[in-house]
Amino acid sequence: MNNPDKEALINKVNSAIEKVRPYLKADGGDVEFIELTNDLVVKVRLTGACNGCPFSVMTLKAGIEEAVRKEIPDLKELIAVE
Repeated sequence: MNNPDKEALINKVNSAIEKVRPYLKADGGDVEFIELTNDLVVKVRLTGACNGCPFSVMTLKAGIEEAVRKEIPDLKELIAVE
């Protein structure tokens, strides 16, 4: 993937994250974009109340990943890193 394409995808990821961020903040949490790999894996860090929450996997997959997938249908996976 060339750099302009990757930058465009990163912008889409950040745009999607901004759409779900108010819901996370309402519960005292947040998400931080870390990296988009060349094989379309998005890495994020859950912060605040989301970090360690028993529902964080559901938030990650059903909330954040689905929002990003709407912007990037070819997304391989969205994972949380420490």
